[in-house]
Amino acid sequence: MLRSMVATSLAVVGAGVVMAQSAVPTEVGVNGLSAVTLHLQPFLTEEELTTLRLVASNDQALGLFVADRKGFAAMAASPEDGFVRGGAPVKSAVALADFPNAAAASTEALAACDALRIGPSPCVVVLEVAPAK
Repeated sequence: MLRSMVATSLAVVGAGVVMAQSAVPTEVGVNGLSAVTLHLQPFLTEEELTTLRLVASNDQALGLFVADRKGFAAMAASPEDGFVRGGAPVKSAVALADFPNAAAASTEALAACDALRIGPSPCVVVLEVAPAK
């Protein structure tokens, strides 16, 4: 019994270490009434990062993404599809807004992206918007 508990504990700790090592770096900032988090996913191209940084830092660009600054929003993209290719938005890249919390925004954006993606890898969140505190 003790051996089983120790093995389970080690497995949980090991999983936490793997998750911590695979954490994606973020850039966090405030844009007007919104807190914006950019997830620097390794597949993002320079063009995509530049676009995301513009959305994160420019009030007008963010306004196109989130009209009502009271709710939460998320953007998800497929690692293989990206979200801008050849200067045009990719169909599977989905940005959804006006949710009551961050979890709902991320869950819905991921589900919508996964339904449209061409690549085999599940979609990931690339941008989150929340009301600034």
